[in-house]
Amino acid sequence: MSSKTQWILGFTAAVLMVTMALAIAPQLSANPQQVATAEVKIDNFSFGPATLTVAPGTTVTWVNHDDIPHTATSKTGVFRSKALDTDDKFSFTFATPGTFAYFCALHPHMTGSIVVEASGAK
Repeated sequence: MSSKTQWILGFTAAVLMVTMALAIAPQLSANPQQVATAEVKIDNFSFGPATLTVAPGTTVTWVNHDDIPHTATSKTGVFRSKALDTDDKFSFTFATPGTFAYFCALHPHMTGSIVVEASGAK
């Protein structure tokens, strides 16, 4: 096969791929998948916000801004982070409605809660 033929085949394949991408692009933007996220900051021996309200399917990320390790540990065992050093993160996705109380296993006086409200709840 000549180099000219190879070039034409490559160009044709590229045009076909771009055409296909443009054809499906409107479908992708019509149904964007939204990923809900929220953050809890650990700083000065506290969780902020102390109570966070989210929708089901939200991924909550705890970020340790303190100079010493902390954890995010569910009081009912639903989730438990490792000891988070400075700037370490831990994430958990809340799938079901409810109130999820948690604490720092290293400093039990540190407490917080995640409230997962059912869709349409006010």
